[in-house]
Amino acid sequence: MGTVDVDGIRIAFTRAGRGRPIVLLGGFVGDGAGTWHHQIDALSGSYTVVSWDPPGSGGSSDVPESFRLPDYATCLAGLISALGLERPVLLGLSFGGALALEYWRHPDAQVRGLVLAGAYAGWAGSLPADTVASRLRTCLAASLLPASEFASKLVPSMFSPGAPADVVAEVRDNIAATFRPGGFRAMARSSAEADLRDILPLIDVPTVVLHGEADVRAPRFVADALCAAIPGSRLVVLPGVGHVSCIEDSERFTTELDTFLRGLERRRSGS
Repeated sequence: MGTVDVDGIRIAFTRAGRGRPIVLLGGFVGDGAGTWHHQIDALSGSYTVVSWDPPGSGGSSDVPESFRLPDYATCLAGLISALGLERPVLLGLSFGGALALEYWRHPDAQVRGLVLAGAYAGWAGSLPADTVASRLRTCLAASLLPASEFASKLVPSMFSPGAPADVVAEVRDNIAATFRPGGFRAMARSSAEADLRDILPLIDVPTVVLHGEADVRAPRFVADALCAAIPGSRLVVLPGVGHVSCIEDSERFTTELDTFLRGLERRRSGS
């Protein structure tokens, strides 16, 4: 674990391995290491793998609840610059997927490829307005609960009904241990207000959309809309898993990620 300072905000991150860089952007609960430890372990033998804790979560600084997606993108740009990561692949899960899209329009953006897992073009850009309003109300009410109750409230919608109990418990414990109410509310409001559909047709790097077949938070129509709007993107459906597919079926998820990364290397070498 390390930290960098971006405009007075402490950004905590985990860095492992050597090689072409991959930046892992998690959702609006849990921390980077807890979300991505399977992928960090699997990929750090061939790549430089960096996961961050978004401002207001994990080991990063608290931020005002007025923080919104462009502010997170500015912090992400600062982290990438401070670590000297040249044209990283961005892998975004849920909120992290929306952040990856917002980062795309940042003036300092440099991206080699995008992996969008359980992602949205913002809730406002992907979900019906009544669903967005209901989801935000639920999140804001949950943010007032004690940490253990908060985690128990959110976890059921993140997994398929058949997810292993020990895996669910591990995620629930990580969420409870890292819960920061104000930071969570800022990310929830950022998600609810964001409509990133205008960015999608402008994306001109290889992109894969990973969709958990049993994902009830970002249903199949959300993934289909992302693929339809992003030129040349590819949809991969992971059977039987829910929203946090990188944890629920880490082996299959990482295999698909590795396939995508190897394709980028072949493209780079011209083979």
